[in-house]
Amino acid sequence: MTSESPLVRITTADAVTTLELDSPHNRNALSTRLMAELAKGLTEAAADPAVRAVVLGHTGKVFCAGADLSEATGSDPTVGPRGLVDIQRAIVDCPKPVIAAIDGHARAGGLGLLGSADIAIAGPASTFAFTEVRLGLAPAVISLPLRPKLDPRAVSRYYLTGEVLGPAEAARIGLITEAADDVATVLKVLLDAVRQGSPQGLAESKRLANAAVVESFERDADERVAQSARLFASEEAQQGMRAFLERRPAPWAQ
Repeated sequence: MTSESPLVRITTADAVTTLELDSPHNRNALSTRLMAELAKGLTEAAADPAVRAVVLGHTGKVFCAGADLSEATGSDPTVGPRGLVDIQRAIVDCPKPVIAAIDGHARAGGLGLLGSADIAIAGPASTFAFTEVRLGLAPAVISLPLRPKLDPRAVSRYYLTGEVLGPAEAARIGLITEAADDVATVLKVLLDAVRQGSPQGLAESKRLANAAVVESFERDADERVAQSARLFASEEAQQGMRAFLERRPAPWAQ
């Protein structure tokens, strides 16, 4: 990969803009640059009157590994969490339906992207985990779009254990919309249906569907950013992230 290679591949065809995460060197982690390119793609799609829907996808076997931990040691620990708030809110506020279509692994911050999407479908190769607890962190910022959608008892279990979920369980608890044997087939059905909607009808219907999510952002975003920044800056989390990057157990793991 050269420095000029895009980390998000943006294509538009048949009234659909597709944004593919393509940053294999860090497993599509949410680096500052990747989030900026994703925001650019969303902005362009929102402004294009010919676009009726946005598809959020990925190349390779990983949809998104979460935060780019190599950027988590900067002088301002609020930068990363605020950037993730902004990109999640951009997905929620986009007036076009955003459909996440994945067949790969999603972890931590990557689940926030799925939660922000209006519809999320996942293929049989997909797995999911709230891994923050194992790094000395918590799923703070991604809770903004996810808590209004997730089963409360499942939140308690999976936030606390960091267990890996398959697509069927992810759908049961509200993390995704549908577990699909064939993502492309289900995606085609959804896009064919969305193309029948008027731009105004789609935008206003999305606004209704996202009312609780928007309320979550407006009520709790600053508090969740502060919580995330405090945790990232803590010595315990620094130990956990170092252990993860060095591929060794965290000091508290037993």
